[in-house]
Amino acid sequence: MGETAMGGYGLDKPPRCSISFDTPCGALLRELEQIWTEIGEQEQDKDRMFQELEAECMRVYRRKVDSANADRSQLRQSVMAKEAELKALVASIGENTTQFKVNEKHASLKEQLAAVTPLLDDLRAMKEERIKQFSNVQSQIETINAQISDHNCQHDDGSSKRLTNDHDLSTRRLADLQMQLRNLQKEKSDRLQKVFVYVDEVHCLCAVLGMDFAKTVKDVHPSLHGTNSDNSTNISDSTLEGLTQTILKLKTEKRTRVSKLQEIVGKLHKLWNLMESTEQERRHFSEVAAVLGSSEEEITSPSVLSLETIQETEQEVERLTKQKASRMKELVLKRRVELENICRNAHMEPDTSTAPEKIVALIDSEPSHLQV
Repeated sequence: MGETAMGGYGLDKPPRCSISFDTPCGALLRELEQIWTEIGEQEQDKDRMFQELEAECMRVYRRKVDSANADRSQLRQSVMAKEAELKALVASIGENTTQFKVNEKHASLKEQLAAVTPLLDDLRAMKEERIKQFSNVQSQIETINAQISDHNCQHDDGSSKRLTNDHDLSTRRLADLQMQLRNLQKEKSDRLQKVFVYVDEVHCLCAVLGMDFAKTVKDVHPSLHGTNSDNSTNISDSTLEGLTQTILKLKTEKRTRVSKLQEIVGKLHKLWNLMESTEQERRHFSEVAAVLGSSEEEITSPSVLSLETIQETEQEVERLTKQKASRMKELVLKRRVELENICRNAHMEPDTSTAPEKIVALIDSEPSHLQV
């Protein structure tokens, strides 16, 4: 160790402390001993004070050792905590373990901490990005499911928080969710296309029946009419069922009106032929007249089956029927006059059963027979 502290001025004495005089600290002790000697301190007092100094130095060393030991423990805990988080993140996002493994061989704690920190930062960023991907896919899945089930879906701006407790953020699970989303998107597209086809059919039926299309589809669901986007168009089972039932009702109504109008038009044709109506007189009812020789599917002209059109056609039949009755009365009266002249020349009385007033009364009492 070198020279130890000596008593007096260089006299050989047992060492007073374990500190070597070859060190700066030992030099200070030698100087201190000389000062004590000049002062006249007793040897036992010098020994006591040297022991007190050594004990004080030991306390300082112990504090330093304890502090260093605490720092080492804290570093170990930090390294262990970060390595544990690293392993958990690797397991959660399903990445290659070797890519994110810290080489602890011949590495100090600070080196290990310096090595694991950037890897952990990369994995944290990767996890946040993966959470956003999961949240985006799940949000779309929830939205489409809500549209299909006709339930309201409330989106929160912090939707990425919903996955903080989810331990499976692997690409395999993300791929499964993306496949589920694609299937739902296809189902949504198919449903949307079906809704458009149904709505178009309702529009065509309403047009030919002269019915209010907007009111008809709004009664099924308000989103089916207006400036709604594809995303707001209701595609639920209830809407599809409502459109199906509406189409069935409209087709039934169309069938009923076709049958009724064809019957009316049949009478109209007979009256036209009987009355020898001109083409100009028939032109106004040309579209209606075409119903007679058409199948139900071929009748598509707007409002041709409207209640107003049917009523107008009925009124035309009634008008022509009255006109026919009027002409029949004229013809009967004319024939009666001719009969009376013949009977007068033959000195005969005309049959009273064919009196003009009786024939006219018969014509007026049974106008339905005049439509045939």
